[in-house]
Amino acid sequence: MAEAYYDVVVVGGGIHGAGIAQAAAADGYSVLLLEKSAIGAATSSKSSKLIHGGLRYLESYQFGLVKECLRERSILLRNAPELVKLVPFYIPVYPQTMRRPWKIRVGLEIYKALSGFDHDARFSAISSRQWESLDGLHQQDLQVVFQYFDAQTDDVALTRAVVDSAQQLGAEVLCPATFEGASIHQQECEISVSVVDQQLTYSCGVLVNAAGAWVNQVLAICSPRQTGLSVDNVQGTHIVVNDTAKTAVYYLEAPQDRRAIFAIPWKGKTMIGTTETVFTGDVTNVLPLDSEISYLLDTYNHYFRDTTKNRTDVVDAFAGLRVLPRSSSSPFSRVRDTHLFTNVDRKPRMVSIYGGKLTAYRSTAQRVIQRIHASLPRRKTRGDTRKLMLKPVE
Repeated sequence: MAEAYYDVVVVGGGIHGAGIAQAAAADGYSVLLLEKSAIGAATSSKSSKLIHGGLRYLESYQFGLVKECLRERSILLRNAPELVKLVPFYIPVYPQTMRRPWKIRVGLEIYKALSGFDHDARFSAISSRQWESLDGLHQQDLQVVFQYFDAQTDDVALTRAVVDSAQQLGAEVLCPATFEGASIHQQECEISVSVVDQQLTYSCGVLVNAAGAWVNQVLAICSPRQTGLSVDNVQGTHIVVNDTAKTAVYYLEAPQDRRAIFAIPWKGKTMIGTTETVFTGDVTNVLPLDSEISYLLDTYNHYFRDTTKNRTDVVDAFAGLRVLPRSSSSPFSRVRDTHLFTNVDRKPRMVSIYGGKLTAYRSTAQRVIQRIHASLPRRKTRGDTRKLMLKPVE
């Protein structure tokens, strides 16, 4: 006998699981969210803490993704003013910088257009008279500094706020709870969950697999077993250095390989990230590599030579995993599209999420809800996620 029936059971308490629980509850569905450790404990606590359109994605012509993220940034700035703040970003350009001023200006113009010419997408080249105020940025041979605006958040606090919103709409949360498997039938799913020493069974209309780096592990313990998509887990490492917090986010071009690196003010210090290293180990044990820490320090010291940092200045280092389509190309150049994988094309009983951006979590959740509408009875709507306010959880 099942303990209870839910329209939707969500596996994974990261930002995407939280967003899906909120969206499903807003649509009137009964919802159970399962999380094995803590809300926002894995990759959702190890991001760059940015709510942004993804300026660099314009280089790979991901215009749809950038437009989506800029729209979602605008929604979050409006709905979560205590959690998401607009901050200035600076892009310094030197003779050796691969992306020349004209190219950056064109990119910023496109960024502005994709935002719908939102005031928050304004940009300019700042006067050389202001360069002295740029947090010790190296000025020898500095040619131009562009300023534009994007947003910053505390990723864990945002995830918890979305879960709290879902609960206010009627969703239930079981945490810590370990998903042990599921049987997927034509009309419903049977879910097995362990909580402490207790084994529980639930039934649901749709099972949503929002397990992040564990997505294929969840699929592997469902019956009938589904192959899933072929993906790479790509490690992204950040470090925090004992340095006075910057007054803005610095968008830097790594001299080693020309990748984009951010130097970000974070809790009174400076956070630097991120890397992109294909990860092949146990996804429960993701740790920054020595080579990644050196890479980030070298990039930072290349631009802020008056405040050179070494290993003893690193007060924190953390790594999370992105789920990207398997490819022979470098992780930096791969598309960041979110893929939905279903057990059947028509009236799916299970949906698995591959990839996803922190900024676009709400949009991804709406895609999932649209995909499962045909599988569930119509319920009375309780809210609209485009308008629901998000508050910090005490």
